Amino acid sequence: MLLCATGLVSAPVALAAGIGVAMLGEHPYAVETRQLSRLLLQASVVLLGFNMHLGEVLAAGRSGLVYSAVGISATLALGLLLGRLLRVERISSMLIAAGTAICGGSAIAALGPALEAGEEPIAVSLGAVFVLNSVALFLFPAVGHWYGLTQPQFGVWAALAIHDTSSVVGAAARFGPSALAIAVPVKLVRALWIVPVCVGAATLRQSRAQARVPVPLFLLWFLLAAGIATALPAWLPAYSTWLHSGFSTVATLGRSGLAVTLFLIGSTLHRKALARVGVRPLLMAVVLWVVSASASLWAIRAGVIIP
Repeated sequence: MLLCATGLVSAPVALAAGIGVAMLGEHPYAVETRQLSRLLLQASVVLLGFNMHLGEVLAAGRSGLVYSAVGISATLALGLLLGRLLRVERISSMLIAAGTAICGGSAIAALGPALEAGEEPIAVSLGAVFVLNSVALFLFPAVGHWYGLTQPQFGVWAALAIHDTSSVVGAAARFGPSALAIAVPVKLVRALWIVPVCVGAATLRQSRAQARVPVPLFLLWFLLAAGIATALPAWLPAYSTWLHSGFSTVATLGRSGLAVTLFLIGSTLHRKALARVGVRPLLMAVVLWVVSASASLWAIRAGVIIP
């Protein structure tokens, strides 16, 4: 983990190292590690904001709003259909669909109480989504280069098609700085759909559970960081070189924090969690993810989605 913090280890390698540690045995502090990784991820994203221009961030967020709405609706509908066809337990299929459509484990954790889901469906859904989220971190940059995507195109594709924010940021950072600058705001806009989806699910089921919906408030801190990085050099032109250098150093800390986050996430994936997933839920998750990722890639390459 300390090596990951030095910045010498890339995001995919950090994740692979964490998974390697997890295969040695079950993590004794898995719950605490997940909580720490969530906080560290949010802090890392905020630090990355210091290396971005606020105008570009807001423009990317606005364009991603429509794409996210269409993609999320289609993915949820397809997920429920696949769940029926593959005879996946209904709650599990709804959680997998939400995790694929919105933001992976965060969506599953938020939607679970709203659906009054038991421990087993949540564990199965988290395992299926996590496996594919890990694959995406390695696969997406290679596919992006294979198809000759520009950095803005890749940023939008990663934000729309990869499950968790950690892997979106990791894949985009690996592809290039412009890809990262677009991927983060589009992904965060996509994550905001947790709120209406959870409220809608609880209303439809007339759930008695008081589900806590995790609104990503760190988005505001991310926007503030981008605003500071944009405004200060303009207000203090005499110090612009020093400011840009300082902001770049802070963003480097954010990338190192992301590597540590991915190591921690990987270290909590043990064999028992994988064994609980089962063939049908995993098959559903794979098919749903491949279809949604392929559709968004086609739309970007065809010019239907314009970064």
